[in-house]
Amino acid sequence: MKTHHANLLITAIAPLIWGSTYIVTTATLANFSPMVVAMLRALPAGLLLLLLTRQLPTGRWWLYAFILGALNITLFLSLLFVATYRLPGGVAGTVLSSQPLIIIMLSAVLLSSKIRPLAIFAALIGMGGVSLLVLTADTTLDPIGIVAGLAGATSMALGMILTQKWQAPVSALTLSAWQLTAGGLLLLPLIWLFDQPIPMPSSLNLLGLTWLSLMGAAFSYSLWFRGLQFLNANVISSLSLLSPFTAVLLGWWFLDQSLTTLQIIGIILVLVSIWFSQYANNQHR
Repeated sequence: MKTHHANLLITAIAPLIWGSTYIVTTATLANFSPMVVAMLRALPAGLLLLLLTRQLPTGRWWLYAFILGALNITLFLSLLFVATYRLPGGVAGTVLSSQPLIIIMLSAVLLSSKIRPLAIFAALIGMGGVSLLVLTADTTLDPIGIVAGLAGATSMALGMILTQKWQAPVSALTLSAWQLTAGGLLLLPLIWLFDQPIPMPSSLNLLGLTWLSLMGAAFSYSLWFRGLQFLNANVISSLSLLSPFTAVLLGWWFLDQSLTTLQIIGIILVLVSIWFSQYANNQHR
């Protein structure tokens, strides 16, 4: 039990770091396109981890690495940044908070996992909590941004399930290196064919990209995929709700935004949702 809790706490560091994505992107990378930011976040991180691990895929893992890289990195990060650029942080966070519910459904289909009513209840509480945390009365909706957010959440949900289903015979650090590198490489032709030229980065741009690549990709993805080696995907997905939680706290701390009563209730609901999700899983272990 102590090991289980330790793995949960270590894995939770990743979404806490990812919660900084919105503030970092909007504050330092407003002149970059979503796909360029995704590539510059993933590829340098992947190459750095490859230098550290010095291990390439073998056999079928060449194919698996690129499939997982496409789902967890190429599609997810691209769609995440589309949602981030096109939606207020609150709407983007609410849309992405649907991931735990999506994972419950996909796990039932791909892993033959039993759908537990308490887990669904926990996921819905989490979405409600995130909504209270981040939505405001003057929130505007962009259809493309909403579709991108839902597609991104589905892409990573599928990637997480396949990561657990295929069980890589390597460390989480090596698996992260393969996926980040593959995902970044897959973005290069898309940028060349469809995107605008990459702007010359300023010192502020470089600062933002360094944070997103080193902490938001290399470090956090290694912790996330390590969690998938020890914990159920349904359990881990509930931790993703910590990202909007962090985003709100960063806005309060750095942007002098106030915390309303509804937001405080939202924080409580997010934490309750995570607890219920862990409880639902422990009841069937």
